[in-house]
Amino acid sequence: MDLGINSLVHTSDGVSFLSPKPLKKSLRALARANRRLSRKENGSKAKGKQRLKVQKIHLRIANIRKDALHKISSYLTSQYKSIAIEDLNVSGMLKNHKLSRAISDLGFYELRRQLEYKAKMYGNNLVVADRFFPSSKMCSSCGGIKKDLSLKERLYTCPCGISLDRDLNASLNLRNLIENSPS
Repeated sequence: MDLGINSLVHTSDGVSFLSPKPLKKSLRALARANRRLSRKENGSKAKGKQRLKVQKIHLRIANIRKDALHKISSYLTSQYKSIAIEDLNVSGMLKNHKLSRAISDLGFYELRRQLEYKAKMYGNNLVVADRFFPSSKMCSSCGGIKKDLSLKERLYTCPCGISLDRDLNASLNLRNLIENSPS
């Protein structure tokens, strides 16, 4: 399975789960509640009540994210005996100021953590691909590696004639990694 921003998980058989993006959907209400909180006088009851409203919005965001991740990880561990995921450098990805909010809104590490304990619980095989494994840049058909592949290229085309969605190609490469690994 390949992790992404638009579709949180994309499997090698074409199943994809869209990202719930709870922070993005609640950002406007959160900003409004925080503005109201900053206008309240320190130590007043009104400030305490408004602080509770801000906390409720944060709790709702966290619960939506947690629910979606539990549903996805439960589905994956119940449907597949072998699962391959990438060892992503999430802290490095968060340094990209254009993608950092979207990446932190998804909870990549939490999904990996849930997959690890649920795979152990159900007796599944979980393979974590090396951080430098070129899952997106490698052709799933011939194995050729494309040196320059930008993030905006959503279609992977290879000189061998194959043309696939970038996420599907990456998930196929991770499936090939499972099939070729000694287990």
